[in-house]
Amino acid sequence: MDDIVKAALAKWPNVPHCHGWLGLDARGQWYMRDDRAQAAGPFARSKGSLLRHDKLIAFIHRNYAADDQGQWFFQNGPQRVYVELENTPWVWRLQPDGSVQAHDGEPVTVRASLLDEEGRLYLDTDRGVGLVHTADMALAADAVEAGRWQPQAVRADDLPTRFGFVRSPEAMKKAGQ
Repeated sequence: MDDIVKAALAKWPNVPHCHGWLGLDARGQWYMRDDRAQAAGPFARSKGSLLRHDKLIAFIHRNYAADDQGQWFFQNGPQRVYVELENTPWVWRLQPDGSVQAHDGEPVTVRASLLDEEGRLYLDTDRGVGLVHTADMALAADAVEAGRWQPQAVRADDLPTRFGFVRSPEAMKKAGQ
C-alpha cells in the first residue's frame, strides 16, 4: 500500500466505504461505474466506463487487496472502494517464456490449473485464484500439452466459496451480510 494512502487512513479513519463504483472484468480491465451504470444492473450486464489513465490504473494495482470476508477493494486514500468482479479477483497473463503474471504485471507461481464447464481456464497461484486471459489460451494449451499443467474440473459457481472471494460486495451489502 502506498505511504500516502497509509497517511490518509491515519488522518481520516472513519470515511465510509464505497460500493458498486469500480469493477474488474474478465480481461483484467478496470471500469468506473457511475450512477447510470449501476442503475442499469449488475457489473456483468452494465460495466460502465473503461479506465484508460495509466497512472490511475497503476495506483489501483498498488492498493488492491481483500478484506477478511474475501471482498476485494481498492484503498483510495481513506476510502475503501469495493470492486465488483466479473469473474475472479485476478486475471493471469501468460508469457512466451512460460511465466505467468497478474493483471497488475506482478509475477506469480502456479500451484494448480482448473477448467470449468464452459472451458474457461483458471490458475491457483501464490496470490490466489484467477482466470487466464482469453488472448493467452494458445500459450495455456501449450502448457497443458507439455504436461506443465493438468487442469482439474471445477464448477465456475463454486470458485468463490472454494477460494474465499466475493464477486459482488455491493450485492452482499444489499443482502445485509
